[in-house]
Amino acid sequence: MDVGKIISNSFRYPFRNIAKLPILCIMFIMIAIVPIGMVLDNDYVVFIGVVAFFAFILIVPGYLLSIVKTGSMGSSIFPSFSLVNNIFDSIRMLCLRIVYMIVPTLVFFISMTILAPASVGQLQDLQVHTFIATLGLIIVLIVITYLLFEFLLFFAKARLAYFNSLTEALKIHKVIADIRNIGILKIIKWIIVMAILMSVISFAASLVLSIPYVGFLIYIGIIIPLIESIANYSLGLVYSNIAENSNNDFDRLEREIKMLKYEN
Repeated sequence: MDVGKIISNSFRYPFRNIAKLPILCIMFIMIAIVPIGMVLDNDYVVFIGVVAFFAFILIVPGYLLSIVKTGSMGSSIFPSFSLVNNIFDSIRMLCLRIVYMIVPTLVFFISMTILAPASVGQLQDLQVHTFIATLGLIIVLIVITYLLFEFLLFFAKARLAYFNSLTEALKIHKVIADIRNIGILKIIKWIIVMAILMSVISFAASLVLSIPYVGFLIYIGIIIPLIESIANYSLGLVYSNIAENSNNDFDRLEREIKMLKYEN
């Protein structure tokens, strides 16, 4: 599937499932309860909002993962809500992020431990240019490492959804192989186009925030769920390309078995 078709199908996806879209909208409205309680100066509402916020954290990441799976299977149907499965998937997503962020975290602390004291000494010795260069090196190193593993995490999430297996998602070499099978140029083109379109939509939609109170609810409860459903479904569609581009028959058979297990 080419990038243009992926983008067009992604933007049509939530509107093909208008009947089920309110499920996701209600989930996102949960995070608006705390601000509402603060505006009303009602501690009871704030407490309910805090509980709802933790429920959001436990449920929504898993539900969005099921949207990625829907896209990876080439389906256009909104996934059904399942409390147990969504919570389980949310926990797996948390574990996945923790593992993939180990290296960026280590790089951050090592950089701060080794390079930061040296840069402070340079500043004390009035070596301003050297200090700026060292500080810049630290920032660039941390940012590059973080972006690299965030990129890998992005497709590890798709792999988790596709195989329904945390173990598979933790195989970084397999994730890298998937990225190669999809095509680096295709991924870059997809990211650029999606980023531009999402930025334009977000900016245009943010105008509703000028409407007192109601605008905030519309943005949180409608706009953001639409954007999230489009983005996650689009990731699934991109990942579905591995079935077309993979030259490894064993990998293809393994994916088909995983899909059949998931459907059963």
